[in-house]
Amino acid sequence: MKDIRTLSLDQLTEYFISLGEKPFRAKQVYDWLWSKNLHSIEEMTNLSKELRERISLEYFINPITVDELQRSTDGTIKNGVKLHDGLLVESVLIPTLTRTTACVSSQVGCSLNCEFCATARLKRMRNLEVAEIVDQVALIDRQSRLYFDRPLTNIVFMGMGEPMMNYKNVVESIKKITEPQGLGMSPRRITVSTSGIPKMIRMLADEDLRVKLAFSLHSAIEAKRNEIMPFSSKFPLTEIMDSLQYWYSKTGNTVTFEYCVWKGINDTDEDIKALIRFCKQIPSKVNLIEYNPIGDGKYDKRNIEAEQNYVRQLERAGITVMIRRSRGGDIDAACGQLANKSSE
Repeated sequence: MKDIRTLSLDQLTEYFISLGEKPFRAKQVYDWLWSKNLHSIEEMTNLSKELRERISLEYFINPITVDELQRSTDGTIKNGVKLHDGLLVESVLIPTLTRTTACVSSQVGCSLNCEFCATARLKRMRNLEVAEIVDQVALIDRQSRLYFDRPLTNIVFMGMGEPMMNYKNVVESIKKITEPQGLGMSPRRITVSTSGIPKMIRMLADEDLRVKLAFSLHSAIEAKRNEIMPFSSKFPLTEIMDSLQYWYSKTGNTVTFEYCVWKGINDTDEDIKALIRFCKQIPSKVNLIEYNPIGDGKYDKRNIEAEQNYVRQLERAGITVMIRRSRGGDIDAACGQLANKSSE
């Protein structure tokens, strides 16, 4: 037996034909699985009881479950999500006055070793399956409707893991989230965040998914970035920029550079000038992200004065820049803090 959600629509059609059923049964089941996000074959009420029993002899559904839900004083909700094999990931609902955003995970743990990120300290156990990613989005959409009386508006692949290291499943999950026979959400409301893997950025550009791209930069000085994000020594900034320019040429979408400013690390005029030179190579904007301490000391020192200096100089250079304030820090739900930490 296996999870029925691993079957494509064509495979479902072949399956039902093999049972002597009409091909339209496949579309009915596909709708239950991906549009309605149903987690029980027994509840597929437009199928006969006999057919549901027959399907259940060969297939099952492995849904995610909420192991722990925490609510921040600012309204942010963090879900500790348990997978079918007992492993845990975290996903976050971030509300504002005008929208709600789902921050979803793509891996159990992470494949990379960014010094400032709590998730990077977890061993990467495995990639998330397509259905496990889609389930996070459907879950947060339900929570958005329940707690904030509006549907989910935005999705960011900025949770646990590096999306480009689970490329196939992330791409397929985006298709399930956006297609009319799936969740039917707008691809332009989806942002894939990457720490920079040139080959995968090019591949994503060729997919024509119409999603947005964010690149976790933190320093445009090669040696300094390699200290902050050691894995990046495999991917020089020149190669990354080439792939970002390819992305823009294929999609026409502006790239967002994600950037934290730490005291004594990347807070000098030299750092700012390097960032400006980097930005000038491609239509882009900069999100200065308020850092969320993870208790190691070295990266706990946010330099507010330097952050404002970044804003002044970037704007003077004609580069769009925004300061992104931290949300959910009191429940370890903010950027860089996701590490399966219990509230107890």
